[in-house]
Amino acid sequence: MSYRVLISDAKAETVDHNLQDDVLSQYGAEAISTVTREEETLIERLEEVHGLIVDAAVPVTETVIRRATDLRVIGRAGIGIDNVDLEAAAEKDVVVVHHPTYSIDEVATQAIALMLNCVRGVTRYDRATRAGTWDWTVAAPIPRMQGSTIGLLGFGKVPQRVATMLGGFGCELLAHDPYVDDDIITARNVAPVGFDQLCDRSDILSIHAGLTPETRGMVDADALCRLGPDATVVNTARGQIIDTAALLDQLRGEGLHAVGLDVTDPEPLPADHELFAFENVVVTPHMAWYSEASRVKVSREVATDVGRVLCGEPPERPVELDKPWL
Repeated sequence: MSYRVLISDAKAETVDHNLQDDVLSQYGAEAISTVTREEETLIERLEEVHGLIVDAAVPVTETVIRRATDLRVIGRAGIGIDNVDLEAAAEKDVVVVHHPTYSIDEVATQAIALMLNCVRGVTRYDRATRAGTWDWTVAAPIPRMQGSTIGLLGFGKVPQRVATMLGGFGCELLAHDPYVDDDIITARNVAPVGFDQLCDRSDILSIHAGLTPETRGMVDADALCRLGPDATVVNTARGQIIDTAALLDQLRGEGLHAVGLDVTDPEPLPADHELFAFENVVVTPHMAWYSEASRVKVSREVATDVGRVLCGEPPERPVELDKPWL
């Protein structure tokens, strides 16, 4: 039997379409492509399609799954699966696969890069120097990294790698994750704490939790106030975990040292969004996952899992409702 697989990105070619086409052809599947965030467009393209591969911003809703009558498998080209309605997929016996390890090092590196940029004011100094201002006070005051306390919200694979990479910086590390055993946290020289304590004690808060009803808006006005005016906030997880309105209030009141965001709410940010008005805010375009190696890896291996499912073979990286995906 011949199969059809739709590769749908919200932005052009997050995955390597040609590579995925080559992989899928080995399983007797034809690949077709689209670039859309629109539910109706996705539904139209899914007619007589058996497999779907998407990036983080394509909404695979209950309606999409229900109306895609031939759909057998959904491949999420990445780690997070908050844009896929897993319950609707399970009800229709549609298998969901993802890749929980393809960019651990990349995201961890990006989180630390944002921390260092924010603490040291690298972007602010660069802008000022390019404009002709040769002045070491442009980003003052700059705190010392050594001896600071870094709090990790979430302690899955990525923040565990962050903790390892930060080992030589001379920082105290804290983590809050009610779904990870304390002995796993302490084994990495990190202290497990409650969320309020995480905010009270952290000089740098780095967000790594998955987006769930529990974590949506978790970093709210109270949490940001607890962090205090000398704190830095970094987010490489999901934009909706931070209450953007509360974040703007803190920034207007000079209530934070700096903010580094690879993810935002909304995403992408409009060109005139107020966050861009603050010199102490650094924004990157949801690219923490990216290196050439990680892009090839996720493209090839998610397509392989989709092909395996279509041919009646068990997937290597299935998503299960009752198991954490981070």
